[in-house]
Amino acid sequence: MSVFPQLPPGFRFGTSTAAYQIEGAVDEDGRGPSIWDTFSAQEGRIIDGSSGAVACDHYHRFEEDVALLKRLGTTSYRMSMSWSRIQPTGRGPANEAGLAFYDRLIDTLLAHGIEPMVTLYHWDLPQALEDDGGWLNRDTVECFAAYAAIVAERFADRVTHWIPVNEPNVVSFLGYAVGQHAPGRNLMFDALWVSHHLLLAHGRAAIELRRFGAQSVGCANNHAPVWPATDSDADVGASKLFDALWNGMFLEPMLLGRYPADLMPLLEGLPEPGDMATIRQPLDFYGVNYYNPMRVAAAPEDAEMPFEFVDVLGYPITDRGWPVVPDALREWLIMFRALPRARCRRSSSPSRVPPTPTSRTPRVSSTTSSALTTSQSTCARCSRRSSGVSTYAATTAGRCSTTSSGPRA
Repeated sequence: MSVFPQLPPGFRFGTSTAAYQIEGAVDEDGRGPSIWDTFSAQEGRIIDGSSGAVACDHYHRFEEDVALLKRLGTTSYRMSMSWSRIQPTGRGPANEAGLAFYDRLIDTLLAHGIEPMVTLYHWDLPQALEDDGGWLNRDTVECFAAYAAIVAERFADRVTHWIPVNEPNVVSFLGYAVGQHAPGRNLMFDALWVSHHLLLAHGRAAIELRRFGAQSVGCANNHAPVWPATDSDADVGASKLFDALWNGMFLEPMLLGRYPADLMPLLEGLPEPGDMATIRQPLDFYGVNYYNPMRVAAAPEDAEMPFEFVDVLGYPITDRGWPVVPDALREWLIMFRALPRARCRRSSSPSRVPPTPTSRTPRVSSTTSSALTTSQSTCARCSRRSSGVSTYAATTAGRCSTTSSGPRA
């Protein structure tokens, strides 16, 4: 008989879903199409040709699903709302039928003693906004803020915990840089404009949520330790570049109000005045979605990206091919504790880690983080030298990563 370790007070076991993955009913009650509806319908995008048109049929069977959550014994449930169900085109007045669905769902959860945590954006941008440039278009940030205000005004009286944007790095890189996710663009480093706009959207939404009384606002960032494939200068440089792009590009703005110093050559024209103050909203929790570490090597000179991924060997592998590495989760937690200073709001939550006199670090949900140390790096090709408080030395040995001065819509 196994014995579980004692968990700290306030620790919760919960469950999590995303609207497009479970709801179905994609053309019912006024819902507009999202980028995942469009992407899934394109031949060859999804291996088995499936889509979220029906999915788990949660839209019609949510009462059964909540009953299953109750039987499971969970007391916390992280869900997302479909932007295009609430605003079919991402703009304009709310669709009352969409709001009414989430009214019923939230009330049912609460009646069963299950506390909802709501994610505003789990990747399902209304297609009409994508047609106007999507997250490359700065106007989308203001549309998202208006959507956040609609949702907060309706539900902040019953929902305590909020996450504006789920995994902005996945949206940026898989959706816009390499095209593996919706909307399927291949912008490479121009996708950094998407990253910036998603971070702005996080900040603007946090402001709107609190304006309507939201008690707890945080994030759900995807973080992973990045390990070099070898000890060679080239592989170490490539791993630092990817670490900056995958981790530092999102952690440092939210917590420290800046981008990694060594990424600034890639961010020509960004940020605009006031952007970083908007992004760096006080957080009530810092949530991390952790899956596995990544092993990175330097790519050949003619490759589109200056790094490539190598298998993480010596660990069990899931059916999806992901290595199971619990120690990497510990690595992130330890590094997060080394952050020099972060900005948080005071809370009466008993599970919050109390701030020390010299540091205010938001509570970590699930795992996170990165130690910040002074680093310098030189690109052998252009002799560009950068320095700053960051582990993210964003140059590779013998190669300079450059991009155009603006996005390609």
